[in-house]
Amino acid sequence: METTNKLKDINEVLEFLYQEFPQCFKQKDGIKPLKVGIFKDIAERIEGSEKVSKTQVRQALRKYTSNWRYLEAVTKSEFRIDLDGNQGEKVEQEHIDHAQKALEESRAKMAKRKKQQRPRQDSDSKSFKKKPAHASKNNAPANKPAKAAPAKRSGKVEPLPASEVKVNNKVKVKLGQALVNAVITEVNKDEVHVELVTGMQVKTKADSLYII
Repeated sequence: METTNKLKDINEVLEFLYQEFPQCFKQKDGIKPLKVGIFKDIAERIEGSEKVSKTQVRQALRKYTSNWRYLEAVTKSEFRIDLDGNQGEKVEQEHIDHAQKALEESRAKMAKRKKQQRPRQDSDSKSFKKKPAHASKNNAPANKPAKAAPAKRSGKVEPLPASEVKVNNKVKVKLGQALVNAVITEVNKDEVHVELVTGMQVKTKADSLYII
């Protein structure tokens, strides 16, 4: 019985996309924002492939479009491209703003991780800088950042009616406390797959979708 070379690692799936669609997917140089709905185009091209599944492609797209280089490309490019590298729709300002925000948040998280992982300096040589545990409030550092109050949204946000949960419909999806514009790419009972304005693929529930 002949065995298939099914790819398992997401990096291998990305390598597959680099090789299959070299005019679209780039590892470093020449990265461009992807066409909105690119997942559907890939799914059609790889139909029947024994190497990768649609789920793997969705995961690979999520990793590709959350990369710093890709987010930077969204903020700097005027147009998106399709699988063959052809110029597509213009990158909207809203998409640029969202990518810039995602880029800043990603960099902030990375900086925080590096700071936490930085090895502690020799306590003996630096002990003179330490303050005693019983230091008075007057001597306590006053540089603790205050928590920013969450921005209040103006206007009423209406849930998306069940009749409007359809492929290709434009919606707002709730991610944490934020509402992000997206396009529905797949509906599977209560499970809905959407593509964010940055190109990232996200799996969510129908009750997390709202009218634009």
